[in-house]
Amino acid sequence: MNVLNETDARLDHIPDCLKGSTIVSLPKGTRVFQSGDVCEQFFYLLKGVVRVDLISLSGKAIMLYRVGSDQTCVLNTSCLLSGNDYCAEAHIEEDVEACIISHSEFEAKLNHSAEFRRLVFLSFSERLASMMSKIEEVAFVPIDTRLAARVLQLQNTSPTIKVTHDELATDLGTAREVISRKLAQWEKLGLIERGRGILKILNEKKLQNLAIGEN
Repeated sequence: MNVLNETDARLDHIPDCLKGSTIVSLPKGTRVFQSGDVCEQFFYLLKGVVRVDLISLSGKAIMLYRVGSDQTCVLNTSCLLSGNDYCAEAHIEEDVEACIISHSEFEAKLNHSAEFRRLVFLSFSERLASMMSKIEEVAFVPIDTRLAARVLQLQNTSPTIKVTHDELATDLGTAREVISRKLAQWEKLGLIERGRGILKILNEKKLQNLAIGEN
């Protein structure tokens, strides 16, 4: 993890087994690691969001998972345990504060702290289960259902959503062309209105039906 800024802030919810560790502050857009990087530090998010993507040889990306507050990164943990380099890349989606410890500290805490072992392996198992669910979703859930659910998830108080076709394709593990075709169909049906980098929901009820697999 490339540390850009170190902060003296200490948040109350730091686990006891990580108190005294270095706390870093990293801004949105920072690349945390990329494929081929050596894994040298363990990190635990206190706040913010890190997105982890698998990149194909052709340059296409599929989102594996997001790491949020009070979570660890399963790939980070796996690489530290195995000694392997990273095989994916991660970027910060929301400004991050995180605890970090060195590889040697990670191994020492695993050997001597039951609390740290629980923290690492509970988060590892939860993230692995989430990844299996993602694979099942991509393999078996129709794209209409997944796309409708994602669009509704991105909606806040406004029906207008800032998102690109590329971002939706990466989130859902499909091609940009598939997303563009589906959104064009929805626009013709009056479900949405498309703009440059934005979508406007016109028929939320219909999208909700699609999101639960109803036509």
